[in-house]
Amino acid sequence: MIFLTRWLWVALALLAFTTAGCAGMPKRPESIARGDYSSVREYVSRLARHEMKKKDVTGLSIALVDDQRVVWAEGFGFADEANKIPATPETIYRAGSISKLFTATAAMQQVEQGKLDIDRPLSACLPEFSIKSRFAASAPITPRSIMTHHSGLPSDLAKGMWTRNPEPFENVVKRLREEYVANPPDFVFSYSNVGVTLLGHVLEKVSGRDFAAHLEASVLAPLGMTHSSFATGPDRSALGAKAYNRGEEAEEFSLRDVPAGGLNTTVLDLSRLIQMVFAGGKSGERQIIKPETLAEMLRPQNTAVPLDLNFRVGLGWMLSGLGGIDIKNAGPVAHHGGATLYHRAQLIALPEQKLGVVVLSNSATAGQVVNNVATETLKLALEAKSGIRQPEKTDAAKGEGSMSQEALQAYEGRYATIAGVVPVSKKSDYLRAEAFGASFRLVPRPDGLLGMRYKLLGLIPISLGELDHIGLSLAKVADREILKARSGDQELLVGERIRPVPLSGKMLQRTGDYEIANRGEDAVIFDNVRVREEAGLLIVDYAMPLFSDGRMSFAIYPLSDSEALTYGLGRGMGETIRAVTVDGVERLLFSGYQLRKKGE
Repeated sequence: MIFLTRWLWVALALLAFTTAGCAGMPKRPESIARGDYSSVREYVSRLARHEMKKKDVTGLSIALVDDQRVVWAEGFGFADEANKIPATPETIYRAGSISKLFTATAAMQQVEQGKLDIDRPLSACLPEFSIKSRFAASAPITPRSIMTHHSGLPSDLAKGMWTRNPEPFENVVKRLREEYVANPPDFVFSYSNVGVTLLGHVLEKVSGRDFAAHLEASVLAPLGMTHSSFATGPDRSALGAKAYNRGEEAEEFSLRDVPAGGLNTTVLDLSRLIQMVFAGGKSGERQIIKPETLAEMLRPQNTAVPLDLNFRVGLGWMLSGLGGIDIKNAGPVAHHGGATLYHRAQLIALPEQKLGVVVLSNSATAGQVVNNVATETLKLALEAKSGIRQPEKTDAAKGEGSMSQEALQAYEGRYATIAGVVPVSKKSDYLRAEAFGASFRLVPRPDGLLGMRYKLLGLIPISLGELDHIGLSLAKVADREILKARSGDQELLVGERIRPVPLSGKMLQRTGDYEIANRGEDAVIFDNVRVREEAGLLIVDYAMPLFSDGRMSFAIYPLSDSEALTYGLGRGMGETIRAVTVDGVERLLFSGYQLRKKGE
C-alpha cells in the first residue's frame, strides 16, 4: 500500500478487534453449485452493503474475473454522495499501491528489450543516485531488490509526499543523498515507496519518455485500460470518485511518488491486468510481457532471506499473507493492496485457477471492507468454478496449553512491533501485552504458541476476529530476537525485542513536545509529536489525525549525541533521526521533516 506504515497494519488488526461479533452478518451459503456465480453475486452484494454500513463506507466497486471474462461487475453506494452519483464498475478511483504492479511490469518490459538489467546496481542506470550506508560489506541496491522490497531503502520520504502542489518525483533521488539506508539489501522485507519511485525514474531514463506517458503507451493502452492514467491527483472527470472519511467528503491530496501509487483506474480496467496474467502475458492478440517474464514476476524471490520466515514476494506481486488472503488448495495467491489518504483497494489473482477479483473504494474506513469483500468473493467463486471449498479453520487457539514459568518469563520485555512499542509483562500463568491503548492477555495454547485474549472491562471475553487464530512465539533469526506470528502454516515477522542502551544527558535533554517546522502545504499525516523517556528508553509518540483517534509510538536507538535509529525490523524501522541546527536552533530531522521543540 502507498502509505502502509505500521499504523495501517495496526488499523487492520484493530478494526477486526473492534468489530468482531457484530450482529447482522449475512449468512454465507452452505454450498455453491458448480458454475453458479449468481449465488456468489447475491451473497457478496449483501455482504458488501452490510460491511459498508458497518464501516461508514460511501462507495465501492467490484469486478470478478474468470479467465478472459468479467463474470460480475457492480458498484455500491456513491461515487459522489452530494450529487447522488452512484458508484459503478466505470467509476474511477485512486488505486494506491496497486500502481506498483504496473511499474514493475513496465520495468520487466525494458528487461525484455535489453535496456535494463535488474541485477546490476541501481546507480548503473541512475548515476545520480547515492545514499549513505552503515553497512560497509553489503550488496548493492538493484532494481530487483526494489521490486521485492528488499533494497534496504527508507520506506518513505514523508516531507512532500502528500501535498497540494507536489514537486516532481524525480527530485527524490537528490533528497536521498543525505539519508541512510535502513538495512543492507536482501536482509529483510521492508516495504518502500521510495524504492519504487526511484524505479519509475529509471524507467524514464531507459525509455526516454515521461513516466506517465511511458506507462500509458507501454502498458495501459495495450491492455485496453481506457479509463486509467498515472497522475499526481485523483481523476476530476464525471467518472471520478470523490473521497470520503467516515461519511464526510475529504480532500484527497496530490501524491509526489506517482510510480508507487499514482494510478487512477476502474475495476473493469484492472480486470484487464488480471486477464493478462491468466493469458500468459497476452492481452487479446498483443503480448504485453513474455510468459517466462510473467513467471519470473510470480516466482518467490526471497526464499533465501531468513528473517522473512515463509512470507513470500515476487517482482511487484505479494505471494503470502495472514488472514483471508491466504486462500488454500488453489495454488499460488498473487495479490496487492492499495491505499491513498482516503481510497482503498485490493486485487487478488489465483493464476492456476484463472480466477481473480478487484475491489476499489473511495473511503478511508474501507481497508478491512475491501479485503473482506475481495477474499469472500474469491473463495466462493473458487467453489463455483472448481468445486474447491475452503477448509474449516483448525482452531489451535481452542483449549488451554501450559508453559513453564521460565518460558513465560523469557517473553518479558518491550518489542518494536507493527503496533508500535509493545510492553509484555509476566503474570501468574499468562503474559500481559499493552497495545492499541488496551491490555491483552497472551495465554499458552495447546500448540505451544501464545494466543491473544481480550476481556471488556476485564470481565467479558470479546472475540478479536482474525487475531483469534494468530499464535505468537519468540525466535532468534539472523542474530535478531524476533516475535513472529503464525496463522495456519503462514508465519510473519511482527516485532523485535528492544534492548535499551545507555542514554546520554544530551539525548535526555531532547524529551518534550515537538511541532513540524517545515510542513508547508503537506497533509497532516502525523502531529503532536512527543519524545519521552520510559524506563531507560526514549520513545516517540505521535497522533495521526487523518486515520485514527489514538496515538502511535516507536523507540529510539541512539548512535551518538546527534544520530539515532528507530528500533525494529521492517516497514518504517531502522531509519535515521538526526539532530541538526537551523538558524541557531536545534531541530530533529526525520524523513525530510524538521521537528522543532515547542517553546524554543
